[in-house]
Amino acid sequence: MRFFRPRGRSDAERMTGTPVAEAKALYEGGRYVEAEAEARTVARSRPRDDQYAAVALNIAALATGAQGRHAEALATYDEALAAFSRIFGDDHWLTLKLRSDRAQQMTSLGQHAECEAECRAVAEAAGRGTGPEMTKLVAAARNGLVFALNAQGRHQEAETLAREALTAYPDRDRMSLVLRLGLARSLNGQARHEEALTEARHAERLYRTLPECQRHPDVGAVELVVATALLGLGRSLDARRQAAAAHEACLASFGPDHRRTIEARTLLEHTDGARS
Repeated sequence: MRFFRPRGRSDAERMTGTPVAEAKALYEGGRYVEAEAEARTVARSRPRDDQYAAVALNIAALATGAQGRHAEALATYDEALAAFSRIFGDDHWLTLKLRSDRAQQMTSLGQHAECEAECRAVAEAAGRGTGPEMTKLVAAARNGLVFALNAQGRHQEAETLAREALTAYPDRDRMSLVLRLGLARSLNGQARHEEALTEARHAERLYRTLPECQRHPDVGAVELVVATALLGLGRSLDARRQAAAAHEACLASFGPDHRRTIEARTLLEHTDGARS
């Protein structure tokens, strides 16, 4: 999550001393309840069209979604999007990024077709832009699109798009991680479990190299994909270990109502059924 990028300064330096610095640090530390409270306090304390009030709403939306309160998170995204459009304009990369984040929150509410349409629109708009922000934004929107396609059972389309996105985005960072996980999910959806397991293991190695602040949003995601592949290969005991690890990690990080926690709990039940 990066805002306001003067050249030659690190992310930490850019945010130090700003009204949203504490909320951002809390969010990146995985302290979502505190991050939400701080961000909402900042948003309420500043003028309606203040840029930091808008950024605070964005952080609040991210933190609310991370707690599994997806409907509230989407409502906060709607509020933030109106502010971003007023302050930065509809075509600014920050506004487009917010639209991408908002669309991906829709998947947690089962609004997969809506997420697909919005991610396509954001990817197209960002593709007309230039610079590293737009390049990353195209990849982020494609990631949301891959997830939406997988959720609709359109796994071959998801695979094709994930491979194209990975080719176009060679950096080994969190964006590469989530795209590779989307690819592994598409392979699992096609019952190509050996290939899915290979991709998931690549993602696991990449995950371990990331800074801790970048790992928090994807807690349990690797284990879920690995468990699904192992279950498909008939290795139900190994699958259960991975699913249990995913559920425990997601429960501790996100709480019981988060989409990924629910997915892990469901998968854990499936592994138990496969063993009985």
